[in-house]
Amino acid sequence: MKRFFTFLAGICFFTLIASADDRPVTYEQLPAPAKTFINEYYSGVKVSFVSKDDDFVRPDYSVMLSNGVKLEFRSSGALKSVSCSKGIDASIIPEPIRDYVNLHYPGTGYVEYEVGRRTYEVVLANRLELKFNSNFNLIEIDD
Repeated sequence: MKRFFTFLAGICFFTLIASADDRPVTYEQLPAPAKTFINEYYSGVKVSFVSKDDDFVRPDYSVMLSNGVKLEFRSSGALKSVSCSKGIDASIIPEPIRDYVNLHYPGTGYVEYEVGRRTYEVVLANRLELKFNSNFNLIEIDD
């Protein structure tokens, strides 16, 4: 009997995980901080698509802009990541990271920026990945 309930609980758990899926939503359904970010850095750029990842704990939002920029936001509206193969606006990147990149890799643009819980990661146009801790100290380089 115990085995049966364990099996049943496992099926319920996997069903919940499988039901977590992206679904289209409108721009108006984005959290206010996400809309503020888009208006500040990408005003005048058309929003092509917005989706909500109905994660079983906290939903995340993905936004595709007409210029090829992909933005991801946490359920609170805080920026999770921004990426574009053509490059992203450097002003999005925190100043200490920009200073480090300008000193060690002058003239190199950014194609991706990700904000973790305690880390920041940038991917440069030369495909070099730099990871910084919460104090903006470099902790990892990956090429």
